[in-house]
Amino acid sequence: MKAEIIFKYFPNLSELQQTQFRQLENLYQDWNQKINVVSRKDIDELYLRHVLHSLGIAKLQQFLPGASVLDVGTGGGFPGIPLALLFPETQFTLVDAIGKKIKVVEEVAEGLRLTNVTSLHTRVEDLDQQYDFVVSRAVAAMPTFVRWVKGRIKKTSRHDRKNGILYLKGGELTEELKNYRTAEIYNLSNYFKEDFFETKKIVYLPVKFKG
Repeated sequence: MKAEIIFKYFPNLSELQQTQFRQLENLYQDWNQKINVVSRKDIDELYLRHVLHSLGIAKLQQFLPGASVLDVGTGGGFPGIPLALLFPETQFTLVDAIGKKIKVVEEVAEGLRLTNVTSLHTRVEDLDQQYDFVVSRAVAAMPTFVRWVKGRIKKTSRHDRKNGILYLKGGELTEELKNYRTAEIYNLSNYFKEDFFETKKIVYLPVKFKG
């Protein structure tokens, strides 16, 4: 499944963006042979399982120019790299505690000539900056994740949706989210018709701040 699946759901991409999305496959195949960050099955379905999945966030939230987004536990660059391609005027910071994964992110971003991506080999708890939104793909249960990113989200919102967490998750979430009454769950099957997305969701958790 090639990049055309992206263009089906995001038909208004510029020529540069289309070229960049097409480049993803070769870049990831090349780097995955050197540093294995994506499974063999997933690399064969890169655009479906990684790129389009990451872009599910964009169906829910459009990021403004000048906004800042933190991708926690980015692995090989998901969801951060596809989102950075889609929103070239938004600043993305991609962090992972595993150095070889950040190496792949750096090389892919360089290969795509992305100027809006910063990659950091660190734990999110050690960051001192704040961001408009935090995004991630199921790196931990929500209570753990919320603890990790505490204090990382700006109090003042620039978007219509309040600043917070946009989290790509799958499966049954009732137990995990029982203590988060403000959490909103969106089914990716509402946006994408492929079977892969039947159980995939986005959890939006606005961050409450004590005044």
